[in-house]
Amino acid sequence: MSEPRTNRTSTLTPPSGTHVPADGTAAGTADRTAAGTAAGAAAEPATGPAAPPQPSTAHDGLLARLGIPHALRWGFLGVLVFMTGDGIESNFIAPHIAGVLGSGGTDSAAMIIGIYGVAVLVASYFAGVLSDLWGPRRVMTIGAVLWVVFQVAFLAALPTASVGLIALTYFLRGLGFPLFAFSFLCWINHTVARERNATAVGWFYVVFTGGLPTLGSVIAIGSIPAFGGGSLGETWSMALSLVFVVVGWAIVRFGVHESTGLGRIAPRSHSAARVIASGIEVCIKRPKVLLAVLIRLVNTAPEFGMFVIMPAIIGTELGWGQSKWLTMTVIVYAGNILFNAFFGALGDRIGWIRTVKWFGIGASAIGLLAWWYVPHLVPAGSEWGFWLATAAGTVFGIMLAGFTPMGAIVPAFAGEERRGAAMAMYATAAGGATFLGNAVVSAVLPWGGPGGVVWTFVALYVLAFVVLSLLKVPEGAEAAGH
Repeated sequence: MSEPRTNRTSTLTPPSGTHVPADGTAAGTADRTAAGTAAGAAAEPATGPAAPPQPSTAHDGLLARLGIPHALRWGFLGVLVFMTGDGIESNFIAPHIAGVLGSGGTDSAAMIIGIYGVAVLVASYFAGVLSDLWGPRRVMTIGAVLWVVFQVAFLAALPTASVGLIALTYFLRGLGFPLFAFSFLCWINHTVARERNATAVGWFYVVFTGGLPTLGSVIAIGSIPAFGGGSLGETWSMALSLVFVVVGWAIVRFGVHESTGLGRIAPRSHSAARVIASGIEVCIKRPKVLLAVLIRLVNTAPEFGMFVIMPAIIGTELGWGQSKWLTMTVIVYAGNILFNAFFGALGDRIGWIRTVKWFGIGASAIGLLAWWYVPHLVPAGSEWGFWLATAAGTVFGIMLAGFTPMGAIVPAFAGEERRGAAMAMYATAAGGATFLGNAVVSAVLPWGGPGGVVWTFVALYVLAFVVLSLLKVPEGAEAAGH
């Protein structure tokens, strides 16, 4: 995955062909060189005065002040719509598969979702390295095609009740969303200025979490009963997700024309094998990158683990029903959406590591415990108890956003020459959280129960806190305010 720009907030290409930052300051030789590399051509040194500043619209200025690269504005919307489609199933897929498979279906469903997590892990890594090799936009298209084709195949496999066929098609569909979403994260990191990096990553997670699971769950609340309720309503809701995915891809494909993401980003002198292996190489040569990646892996693992265990707890065991569980999910992660950009900006101001350590790790652990214990302490099925349990969950959702600066911390440990490889590993960790969350559930649930799963996630947070306390962002890579 490519490194972020170090001296501009968005890439604009005036008629002269010279890249100029959004604030009107002409780019230097190094910036033009990086831009030329991304386009796949050798850059030429500056031979004369810089091109005169290009006027920017008030809208450009507003987006820049918010931390959103104006040239990528439609891409953020496209990711939101795409991930909404991907998120429609997020809070009913485990019980749906279990119901389709019948007796013993719960264990088989957990296994299928665990295999899906492996696909997400693998595709997240390749989202980074293939974006360097082919350009983010092409990789996003590949991801969208894989998602659509194998979603259709998955829906066709469900009526057969074949564990093998369902697992295979769901695994292959799992390759789709990481290639789409995390390739766009690569595009962002190549376009945004480093001192605003955490803010831009925050906006990425606003739209990512805004779709999966938040707006996806909102759609499911209405679509399931509209399509007849029960298993039939869930099946047609998953079919509806195809529309959102295609529209999201189209918004990016036809709405974003920023030149960096249209072709190869890695230097032409690097072989394909070298680019593909670069993420592993950087973890070996820069061990702090590996430690930061592992911390990011822990970040949202509880989110995906709770998707597996909580539907049955909230909807069935505690008597609030599926609709209430979906409503709870929407509210919990709406809080996360509102605070992703905030914690990104806070990290740029008070320090990336300080923000992650105290808000992302410490407060998230407290919020996770509250989300687990409060629903069990209030009267089951009661209205006021539901809202109190939802408020407890929202604390977790909000504080989860405190991990946002990890998108700036991971490449900071890599050094200038390896920043792209580090971002590939960051994307791997972001997608790998799905795998880790499901793996913890599969490993702990049979002997420790749901409570044991929650405490395992808390233990992982404690470990991440200790490891992060031993790390310090390199002096030269620190953002303003460090």
